[in-house]
Amino acid sequence: MNIRAVLLTTVAATSVLTGTANAAPAKKHHAAARSANQELLEEVRSLRSEVENLRQQVNEQTSAQVNTQHQVASTTAQVQTTAAQVDAVQAQVAAAAPVTNDQVKTQIASAIEKEHHNDKLYFKGITITPGGFLELSGIYRNHFQGDDIASSFNIPFPGQSHAANIGEGRFSARQSRVSFLAQGKPDAHTTLAMYGEFDFQGGAQTSNSNQSNSYVPRIRNLYGTLDWDKGSYGIHVLAGQNWSLLTFQGKGMSPRSEVTPPQIDAQYVPGFAWARQPGVRVAVDFDDHKLWLAAAAENAQTTFGGTPVPAGYVSVISGQGSSQSGSNQINPTGGFQQFYNGAGSSLSLSNVPDFIGKAAYEDTIAGHTLHIEGFGIYRTFNTHLDGTSTNNAEHGFGYGGSIAFGLIPKVLDLQFSGIGGKGIGRYGSAGLPDVTSDKEGNLHAIKEFMLLAGATLHATKRLDIYGFAGEEQEQRQLYDGNTAGYGVLNADNSGCFMEAVGTSANPGLLNNCAGATRRIRQITAGFWDKIYVGSFGRAQIGVQYSYTQRQLFDGSGAGGTNTTGVTTNLPAYAGMPQADNNMVFVAFRYYPF
Repeated sequence: MNIRAVLLTTVAATSVLTGTANAAPAKKHHAAARSANQELLEEVRSLRSEVENLRQQVNEQTSAQVNTQHQVASTTAQVQTTAAQVDAVQAQVAAAAPVTNDQVKTQIASAIEKEHHNDKLYFKGITITPGGFLELSGIYRNHFQGDDIASSFNIPFPGQSHAANIGEGRFSARQSRVSFLAQGKPDAHTTLAMYGEFDFQGGAQTSNSNQSNSYVPRIRNLYGTLDWDKGSYGIHVLAGQNWSLLTFQGKGMSPRSEVTPPQIDAQYVPGFAWARQPGVRVAVDFDDHKLWLAAAAENAQTTFGGTPVPAGYVSVISGQGSSQSGSNQINPTGGFQQFYNGAGSSLSLSNVPDFIGKAAYEDTIAGHTLHIEGFGIYRTFNTHLDGTSTNNAEHGFGYGGSIAFGLIPKVLDLQFSGIGGKGIGRYGSAGLPDVTSDKEGNLHAIKEFMLLAGATLHATKRLDIYGFAGEEQEQRQLYDGNTAGYGVLNADNSGCFMEAVGTSANPGLLNNCAGATRRIRQITAGFWDKIYVGSFGRAQIGVQYSYTQRQLFDGSGAGGTNTTGVTTNLPAYAGMPQADNNMVFVAFRYYPF
């Protein structure tokens, strides 16, 4: 039954009831009529209830239809949006270059390699990471120094060396390097590691360039570390041969984060303070690894310069670079040097290590990386005076700091470092002497400072361009009436720029150029271009140019005779003689790991 039928029935029933009520029924039919009216009223009430129920059902159906219409409209909008996205993706796919099967295989292989870390080896829970590179370099200097890939910076004057009047050029593969890092974690907070790094710049007594070029491998770094990571702070111990703690570092004081100038010359730049030597260090970090403190005890060695001990005294002052005569200086030699290169080694009389302390802080400020560090070094130099049978000790010290700043994040990096003190010469790239002596053989530490500034531009993801300038300078120190020490006033520099003419009796004739080195400085620039970077490693080429100056102390000595006693009568050279050298390096490197 629909609603319309119900309503019509109701109206009809009401009309009947109304007519019946208005009529004047007969008395005898009154009871029957009243009974019929009650039945009709009950039926009307029932019909009204049914009408209300039907009306409620209609309202519910209408509401459900409205909700369904909203859902349909929402789904339609989503379908339209998805269709638009599909169209955009199809357009991108159509515009992109087709992917070949080889490319798909390469991508799959790369993903598998990345997932399984095939650049590492695993042995009994230890992770071994190989490293290193192959390098072929070409070297040219316009004045012969007799150096390989590492420059000595001891530029000869024409009067000191006949060979200095010609240039030198050679190829070298000796800076090629191999390394490994073995790491293990006994627990979640402890890491044990061993690191070894080797190149081929060692030179045994039989090494030569005549035919086989049999230069020997040498240790660059070989050490072990023990690290405890405690969350916001850590404790770190290192033992073995490594870069000195004095060397500038770029990530706290973590090993293998040293910031060396990014050049080809293996001796780096004058002004760069560094050493690689055995020692032990302890470091701690705080403030979520931003603040670092460390102390180290490292192997000591002494370099000597200045006037020789005069006749009548015998002084044991050992060390490389000594100008002492063999009759007056006794270097320790003999059986206990059997494992050293007896022809080239000179061991210091050192019984106290070099002590170094360092603090570093690093952070990122508005996207700019910042690393600052300061350090101090304390050294001891020993000598034995045979004439008095006494042992004397001289002390040296140094202090300095470094800063690296990302001026333009990930584009331009700047760095600056400086160190001053006395007895610190061997820690500079130029290798100036640590100590000199007076006429009685007493040692005196030479005052010196070193400065270095540089910038590296990351021009593209594959091209780095750099420029550096550095200087190392020592102070004149005079004793015994200004006739002994370093940079003596009566040094004869008269023949520095005059090449001696040899004779049949003296074919190797050289003129006097006796002044001590006062300053070494250099400017250098170059670039590295990564010509390949991919799953097979990295290949890059580099070019470097450097201009180096060596300056001597002035002296008042006139040229009476030359180094072999031949009369020269050259006038005294009043100024500070200066020699220079232009050097060019070209290198190809391949990093397979």
